[in-house]
Amino acid sequence: MTKTVNLYEAKTKLSELVERAAAGEEIVIAKAGKPRAKLVPIPVQKVRRVGGFWKGKLWVSEHFDDPLPDDIQRAFEGEED
Repeated sequence: MTKTVNLYEAKTKLSELVERAAAGEEIVIAKAGKPRAKLVPIPVQKVRRVGGFWKGKLWVSEHFDDPLPDDIQRAFEGEED
């Protein structure tokens, strides 16, 4: 179902109209009674993820999860030396 709204109403209720369009409603915006634009939902595109993209390009140290040195930890916590 298509709903037509005038430009003034579209300006004052843009957020509401965008949500309605996102929910599947088509909304025509008219100026002086003549259609000028249409709000329509953007189709959701699912991106197919492929595993192993970073294989061989990334290295993580075996010490990655070790505690930080005291001075660096204090700096993160906003403490002065």
